[in-house]
Amino acid sequence: MQIQKIKGLINISNKAGYLIIGADNLKGYKKKLYLILRSSDSGKNLIKVSQEVQKNTNCIIEDVDCEIFKKIVVIDNCKIVGIKNKGISEEVIKYIRSEDIV
Repeated sequence: MQIQKIKGLINISNKAGYLIIGADNLKGYKKKLYLILRSSDSGKNLIKVSQEVQKNTNCIIEDVDCEIFKKIVVIDNCKIVGIKNKGISEEVIKYIRSEDIV
């Protein structure tokens, strides 16, 4: 059930322009960012990019199981997304950190 809520919040973020998709778009990002969702099967380069962005923006990085990530971010070959909205980010974090995410 939590997956559907997170998926809905990600879709809202995307439609509202609050979602940054992919490492290429996140690389060098220095504006306000609240959350980075990263797939657990991310490579070294992706981890390096996300840590650099976290240093620049002071955002939170959440590693999500790769199967769950595929369900909540329905974008092919996407392993990382950033959310620029504080309210949506807080809700997503709450649902991801809950024990009954499945």
